[in-house]
Amino acid sequence: MKTTGVIGLGDMGSGIAKNLIANGFSCTGLDLLPARREAFEAMGGTLADTPAAVGAAADAVFVMVMKGDQAKEVILGDGLISTMKPGGAVILSATIKPHEAREIGAAMEGSGVHLIDTPVSGGFPGAQGGTLTMMAAAPDTVLDEFAPVMEAVSANIHRVGTKPGDGQTVKACLQSLIGAQFSATFEAAALAAKAGVPGQVILDVFSTSSAGCGVVNNALEKIIDRQFEGTGSHINTMHKDLTISMGLGEELGVPLHTAAAAMQIFHAGKTKYPNGDNWACTRVIEEIVGAELHRDGAK
Repeated sequence: MKTTGVIGLGDMGSGIAKNLIANGFSCTGLDLLPARREAFEAMGGTLADTPAAVGAAADAVFVMVMKGDQAKEVILGDGLISTMKPGGAVILSATIKPHEAREIGAAMEGSGVHLIDTPVSGGFPGAQGGTLTMMAAAPDTVLDEFAPVMEAVSANIHRVGTKPGDGQTVKACLQSLIGAQFSATFEAAALAAKAGVPGQVILDVFSTSSAGCGVVNNALEKIIDRQFEGTGSHINTMHKDLTISMGLGEELGVPLHTAAAAMQIFHAGKTKYPNGDNWACTRVIEEIVGAELHRDGAK
């Protein structure tokens, strides 16, 4: 059985680590925050102090950081590839810009270490429940070899390409859609609040209509229960992802009208509620119209 590692033990990385350990994999982890480090150790993980130390202990390392520069820092130079054995794999599960993934792949050439470019979807529930969707890009032989590691944290593994950047490109397309779904839900919730419709009525109707889906239903649940922080879906992440989607659209000359509107809604939410989760965007719209959507009725 392969040894594993996780760099970045936040809402997503902690779930990946938990499920690796639950499936019998030894796991070495790294995070800068003491609380996350303590929680990881309590679940049975082995702490490391540097990316290189993680690489020395693992055949496969998930990199779940926030930005491309952070991914480069922990993977390249004195990072993972300086100590990982030839034949090992860096599993880039973070969402970064496609060109950044390509740059990492180019820099790893000759190291003997594989790069699996596989951003994920499913959020906090998917990470903690081991049901993530992975958009995996690498040669089939590499994906076959590391399939058991990836299956430990995922319910769906889609092979979307063979080159670094292919996975990130698919994720950028996905986030342009999810961002639009979120922003439309936030606006509909504010419309219902102003009209005096109870939140439970909106949830019941939306969830059983053709518009109902995991994104919409979960967002409405959080809104009508007024859960705007600590739900595992920090607004910074979606804001960053939409920035990547918009950048790809600009690079390719593709107009993204609804994603652009979503970007502005998330920008407003992040500015007003920097510590909030995605659903906090609804509060900005509610404040404009002077009404809030609660489960038992608008206020």
